[in-house]
Amino acid sequence: AFTANGDLPRLKTALQEGLDSGLTISEIREILIQLYAYTGFPRSLNGIQTFMDVVAERKSRGIHDPEGEMPAALPPGTDRDAYGEQVRMKLAGITTLPPKAGYQLFAPGIDTFLKEHLFADIFGRGVLDYTSREIATVSALAAMHGTGAQLQFHMQAAMNVGVTPEQMENILVVLKERMGDKEAENAADIYRKVLEKRAVTK
Repeated sequence: AFTANGDLPRLKTALQEGLDSGLTISEIREILIQLYAYTGFPRSLNGIQTFMDVVAERKSRGIHDPEGEMPAALPPGTDRDAYGEQVRMKLAGITTLPPKAGYQLFAPGIDTFLKEHLFADIFGRGVLDYTSREIATVSALAAMHGTGAQLQFHMQAAMNVGVTPEQMENILVVLKERMGDKEAENAADIYRKVLEKRAVTK
């Protein structure tokens, strides 16, 4: 969330807390890399630079945080379009591919990038499971303005890949404590829509 809204001093504190809680350097780095797809390169790069500073400072104090698992590329010859489509369907909670509509028809290039780059190249890197990636994405989108539709999709996706209602409510509590009432209330309103939709489709 602090990467998304550019609050680097508070991001620095959160990064320290993440390392102190047992996250590896690789896990945090992977979150910051993924967020460029949702927050843009400038925010992501600022977050990565902040993290580099945190790691360097900790090393200077004799703290050697575990590096963790290294990311991996998809195997050569992988059909990235098909792979990404399968990931997106899993996140959307569907098993049958619907006809293309909306932006997919109007701007097919962005649909290709979503499938081949975001949901294949990035989600296929390993290190983080889909649940962790969706929690990070929900947190970032909740900190931004004008991303309600995307936040609703990713809250739904988070629950489709294993985030429980209790965990989602905990995310809202953390947003309220760390980000403020406005962001938390907006996210809570969207979460209610997600629950209503899920109740209808069960």
